[in-house]
Amino acid sequence: MNNMQDIEPEEELWERWRCEVDKGQTPVRVDKYLTEHMAGTSRNRIQNAADAGNVLVNGKPVASNHKVKPLDVIQVLLDHEPHDYTILPENIPLNIVYEDDDVLVINKPAGLVVHPGHGNYEHTLLNALAYYFGDKLDINNPNIGLVHRIDKDTSGLLLIAKTPAAKTNLGIQFFEHTTERTYNALVWGTFAEDSGTIEGALARDNRDRTIYKVWNIEDNPNAKEAVTHWRVLERFMYVTLVECRLETGRTHQIRVHMKHIGHPLFCDEKYGGTEILKGLPTQKYKQYIHNCFDLCPRQVLHAKTLGFTHPVTGKRMFFDSEWPADISNLIEKWRKYEPNTLG
Repeated sequence: MNNMQDIEPEEELWERWRCEVDKGQTPVRVDKYLTEHMAGTSRNRIQNAADAGNVLVNGKPVASNHKVKPLDVIQVLLDHEPHDYTILPENIPLNIVYEDDDVLVINKPAGLVVHPGHGNYEHTLLNALAYYFGDKLDINNPNIGLVHRIDKDTSGLLLIAKTPAAKTNLGIQFFEHTTERTYNALVWGTFAEDSGTIEGALARDNRDRTIYKVWNIEDNPNAKEAVTHWRVLERFMYVTLVECRLETGRTHQIRVHMKHIGHPLFCDEKYGGTEILKGLPTQKYKQYIHNCFDLCPRQVLHAKTLGFTHPVTGKRMFFDSEWPADISNLIEKWRKYEPNTLG
């Protein structure tokens, strides 16, 4: 039987869970088997682990639809040391847009991690919520809290459920794509069209598991369909301000889709946006771009609007948020840009 030697030697992985399949087990999908045998773990999390190559059968990574057989040895691995944590309250200011007994809408600043995870077990949005709720709500209860997430360096609107019923209801709305979410993004390059739609299934890049890419389903059956609608809001000399409306909500979706069509987000280091992709071959222009990067040193992406049906009243709710100062200042700098003077 093969063992851990099948894992890439440069990767340091820690075993979280291991079992040997019973002799009488009928063939069953590995994600279904693990959901039934790993307490407190959702099928979605198991599928994500399989997508990342962290579910092994007899020492080899398998897809979530792989069928296990009697006496197979299943391992679930972590790419970081296991870390048991309780979300502790921290006095981190929150920009609250709306709140009632069932829901909370906040405007998250860039740089704030949403959920504790590898390398970020403190100073997260959930730590801030634990402090804000105090004894009224237990943010460690998985039946309340975040309904969706945005990246650490993306700013904008986030929805939090304050009751289990609200979280279930809102979760269904996100699953059925009945919510409305638009983002504003500054991207490299110019567009001939005023609007368009990007369709492309997303999964992790095999060469760098911290990023995602567009796949053909035939090449990667674990890739998840994703759809982004975009329209031009404002054109500048070498960059464009666009609005993106999500039909699906995949990890890094806008960032990956925009790169896929040749328009990486401005200053998006993970997806090539910190390269000078358009413009003049002069030292002055290069300095101008680096000044722009210093003004907004993160991907220029803001979750601007959020619409959903209130889980109790049934009323349609809609929220709009202002750009944070770093994006506002950057857009204003591009509005004043003149090639001859470099602003």
